[in-house]
Amino acid sequence: MMSLVRSLILLLLLSPCATAFAQDYPSRPITMIVPFSAGGPGDVIARILGSAMSATLKQSIVIENVVGAGGTLGTNRVAKAPPDGYTLLLMHVGQATAPSLYAKLPFDPVGDFAMIGLVTDVPMILVARPNFPAKDLKELVGRIRSDGDKMTFGNVGLGSASQLCGLMFMSTTDTKLTSVYYKGGGPALNDVIAGHIDVYCDPATGPTPYIQSGTIKGYAITSKKRVATLPDVPTSAEAGIPAFDVTTWYALYAPRNTPKPVVDVLVSALQTALKDRPLVSRFAELSMTPVETERATPEALEAFLKAEIDKWARIIKAAGIEPQ
Repeated sequence: MMSLVRSLILLLLLSPCATAFAQDYPSRPITMIVPFSAGGPGDVIARILGSAMSATLKQSIVIENVVGAGGTLGTNRVAKAPPDGYTLLLMHVGQATAPSLYAKLPFDPVGDFAMIGLVTDVPMILVARPNFPAKDLKELVGRIRSDGDKMTFGNVGLGSASQLCGLMFMSTTDTKLTSVYYKGGGPALNDVIAGHIDVYCDPATGPTPYIQSGTIKGYAITSKKRVATLPDVPTSAEAGIPAFDVTTWYALYAPRNTPKPVVDVLVSALQTALKDRPLVSRFAELSMTPVETERATPEALEAFLKAEIDKWARIIKAAGIEPQ
């Protein structure tokens, strides 16, 4: 009982300090950790978002790429950072798949972070080598079923968007493909173009120009809406496989125990940035759209993240992938 009383007294004493701190926040540059390599989709999104949020916060946002272990190194850096609002994390769907893919995860994807909000949903595109004979998605699935394990699927590694999309594709179509592993999306796309691998699934930001030029074949957008930059590529549902629905979403986080007034400032800056015309235009060029304001909130992100953790746990378990 005495311990509870002390805690309440301490909370009351600290509350004015937190409010005063928030009134001065931010008073110096903010670092946004991106656990992916420079030039990739996550890095590009972070730089566009950081620029837009800086205009509201009146402080620069410095992007730092912390690469390794499927994004867990950079994510752990933020989990262990001081909870003062000066270290943020931009992370994709890997925040939801990490508990199922790593046996000794050094952080809790939900409990060790202060949620800020979702940023964008990036549709995936299923593509194939330019001389692949199938004319549409259903015929593609039929050929995979007839050829079995002889057909190859590009994969950028554990927890990558391409791996998750591949798992979802095989799960919903009851097919089996042989994975070919790459160190990045660029080499994988190059091998699709050269005809060295049969099929690949990547965020729309990567394959779009190659589909537009006819260099590779685009079979399906794995979301509920077509991509404006690829009007002739149908959605999975339109192509007859509605269950093949997967997006690479991105969200913004701060360390756990970041004061609520500071989180509120960041949420407001995020929501303002997502309505910024240059950001909306730049996202559109990359086949992305900002999320609606109601999804760019801590409450919406927490509920969504928990649901995604459960969803991917089922898919990963069904695929027989053991945590590493």
